[in-house]
Amino acid sequence: MGEIVVLRHGQTEWSRSGKHTGLTDLPLLPEGEEQARAVRDRLASRAFAEVWVSPLQRAGRTAELAGLVPTGTDADLVELDYGGYEGLTTAEIGTQLGREWSIWADGAVAGDTPGETLAQVAARVDRVLHRARPVDGDVALVAHGHVLRILTARWLGLPPEAGALFALPPAAYGVLGHEHGRPVLSGWGLR
Repeated sequence: MGEIVVLRHGQTEWSRSGKHTGLTDLPLLPEGEEQARAVRDRLASRAFAEVWVSPLQRAGRTAELAGLVPTGTDADLVELDYGGYEGLTTAEIGTQLGREWSIWADGAVAGDTPGETLAQVAARVDRVLHRARPVDGDVALVAHGHVLRILTARWLGLPPEAGALFALPPAAYGVLGHEHGRPVLSGWGLR
C-alpha cells in the first residue's frame, strides 16, 4: 500500500459561518471553488490508484476542481450526521443547552435525522481503511472535516474522539503514511 491523501472539500456558506453541515448537500462557494483549484498543482505529482469521494456535491466538486478523477463514490465518507444540531453553530448549540458543547465530548442528538455517534462514524471509516489498505498505490479520499478527522484518528489506532486533535481547514489535505511499518501522520493541513 502507498499513502492515503485525505482532502476536505472547499468552503461552503455553512462552513464559512461555522454551521455544522452533515447531510445537507450544499454547493461550494466561489471561494471554495478557488481553494479546490489551488491544491491541484500540489496533488498533480501523485498518481492515485484510487480516488474515493463522498456522495455529497461539495466533495465531488472539490475533487473535480483539484484535478482528481474519482474511481468511486463511497457513502462511508459522508459527513457525520449531526441530527438536531444540523445547521447550528457550536455557540448556538451551547446556548440551547445552557452549557458548553463539543461534538467530540457530547455527540449529536436526533432531529430531522437520527444523528450519529462518533463510534458509528468510526465503524464507517474503519471500513474505508479496510478497503484502502490492500490497494497497490496511493489512495485519495475527498470528503468532509469531521469524518476525515475521525478517519485519521482511526488510521493512527486512536479512538474516534481523538479526531478533535486534527483540525482540517476547507480544501486542506493530509497525508497518512507509514514509518517502519507503522501508521503515521506524514503531513497535515497542507494546501
